[in-house]
Amino acid sequence: MILSDMRTLVRRDLHDEDASNYRWTNDVIDRHIAHAVKEFSQALPVEDTTLIATTSGSRDISVAALTTRVMIEAVEYKTGNFPPSYQRFSEWKDTLTIQSDEVPDGSNAKVYYGKLHTLDGSGSTIPTQYEDLVANGAAGFALIEWAAYAVNRVNVGGEATARTYRLEGEARLKLFRSELKKLGRQGRVRVRQLYTPYQAPVSKSIVMGP
Repeated sequence: MILSDMRTLVRRDLHDEDASNYRWTNDVIDRHIAHAVKEFSQALPVEDTTLIATTSGSRDISVAALTTRVMIEAVEYKTGNFPPSYQRFSEWKDTLTIQSDEVPDGSNAKVYYGKLHTLDGSGSTIPTQYEDLVANGAAGFALIEWAAYAVNRVNVGGEATARTYRLEGEARLKLFRSELKKLGRQGRVRVRQLYTPYQAPVSKSIVMGP
């Protein structure tokens, strides 16, 4: 799928397929698609890895170059070992800090991370089974935007038009975010014990006294 295909899906959901009298311009539709893709990416990012050179004697690793990252899953250092040597780490802004005993010597660390999906004129990283979900989210954003624009304006459909659009938009976004929440939980079911967390997990069943 490319961006124009997604735009067609969104217009179909919005019943806005009369090219001679579009209610939303292509630029506006594309903006709402981008919003939906960003929210989708937060729940189910593209999984990727990259090698980043460490600095000898420093535990800090700059991840500033990973401009589209959503989250960092794991850090492997040193690379090439079997089983892999995953390290405890913390993250603050664009700096990842290894919290394990081993101090980097300047060799590469392998960073496992999730990044934003792409959807443009060349292609898409969104899995086919989720394309309709993203289109539904974009349609919801478009309806909410139109409802806000229509307030206190003369509408052919009367005063209820803005309210109708708002309610429909809210319903679509509720479904969209509900499905994203499920996808987020589904992703967390996978085995995550690649490394020992820097901070101990908070127990939901044990209350610690002062």
